[in-house]
Amino acid sequence: MKHYSESWLNEWCYENGWTDLYVERDNYWAFPPGAVIPEPLPTDALKWIKAEKGWSGEEKLWSIGAILVTLVAAVLTVYFQSPMPLGVAFAFAAITVGLLEVEV
Repeated sequence: MKHYSESWLNEWCYENGWTDLYVERDNYWAFPPGAVIPEPLPTDALKWIKAEKGWSGEEKLWSIGAILVTLVAAVLTVYFQSPMPLGVAFAFAAITVGLLEVEV
């Protein structure tokens, strides 16, 4: 899951003189000012971007999906009188929460 929009990262790179942003899975690399080897974006900068901008579009989509699955599961649980739909919703929500964890 992408926790940062590339436009947010490009904006930060432009403001701080970093160039040629490269995204590899969950790693964000760019060339610092005057450098010839790319380096990972600073952890403090990523934390600041996250605090400033909030959730990315993909994070919002997963969160809304988890809420909708839970609501549908609640209705199906009542309709079928079975706890299995809620178990599936719990599993989906647990996976979503795990994916929302930012590893910086």
